[in-house]
Amino acid sequence: MTDAIRLSLFPAIVLFAAWSDLFTMTISNRVSILLVAGFAVMAFVIGLSPVDILWHVAAGLSVLAAAFVCFAFGWIGGGDAKLAASIALWLGFAHLLDYLVAASIFGGILTLALLQIRGWPLPFALANQKWAQRLHAPTSGIPYGIALAAAALTIYPQTIWMRALGT
Repeated sequence: MTDAIRLSLFPAIVLFAAWSDLFTMTISNRVSILLVAGFAVMAFVIGLSPVDILWHVAAGLSVLAAAFVCFAFGWIGGGDAKLAASIALWLGFAHLLDYLVAASIFGGILTLALLQIRGWPLPFALANQKWAQRLHAPTSGIPYGIALAAAALTIYPQTIWMRALGT
């Protein structure tokens, strides 16, 4: 049962964050709180040392500080900042650079794709959908939670959480 939770908790929460950002352009504080709480429980379950836990916390706080600078300049949303930090908590410094590079690449692809799609008419089947109208609006932001989640799921199999399973 513990292995099933370890395999699914983090991916399920970040997938929910991506879904939420796509359909509502918001990421609830609950998502980040769940990730932090899940980290605390799973760190205990796999027996992370207090020093390792502190390094993971430092990674999360580092990303939180940098992300809130970006938020202050209006470059990203507050939900994106908190999501990136709570993901960094799980990944730690060992995978932080890979995560940030992957998030940048996925974010660039997502941004370019949305800018291209926004130049086309909204398909008739989606014309009455509020989420599609919001996503298609030229003045709307980019649901960067999708890129953050994609990067997290790309990096997650390489982390201590999977090594603890023996994979």
